[in-house]
Amino acid sequence: MTKATAQVSRKIDAPVDTVWRAITTPESVGKFFFGAKVESDFRVGSPIRFKGNFKGKAYEDKGEILAVDKQHHLSFSHYSPSSGAPDKPENYHVVAYDLAEDGTGTMVVLTQSNLQGDVKPSDIEHKAEYEKNWNVVLDGLSKVAARE
Repeated sequence: MTKATAQVSRKIDAPVDTVWRAITTPESVGKFFFGAKVESDFRVGSPIRFKGNFKGKAYEDKGEILAVDKQHHLSFSHYSPSSGAPDKPENYHVVAYDLAEDGTGTMVVLTQSNLQGDVKPSDIEHKAEYEKNWNVVLDGLSKVAARE
């Protein structure tokens, strides 16, 4: 089992199908994923790309859709050249959204882990920063889902 590098969760006041649409529609993802332009068809094995500006610097991150269980689970690999690490499998993270109905809303658990399964010391050092960023993503997802 892959160990989590960072994990955050939030109850979102929207039905699970609305949250699912938000995390699998490129235009919606861009609204809560740091303003990125997102390209993907969200099918297993398909590429996913994120382009934009973060903290004043242009970036283009990439990955691949790893798993899709409609309205329950979405995961993709993620590599960011801005990390300074070489483009190798051990430098890719896995980002996973797990959704569950929770009364009138949806519980969302967002987990970042390593593609290779081992938590690296550098990830432990950055865990608080990762979780802060993922909380920003969930804040934005909550706002986008409320408008859908």
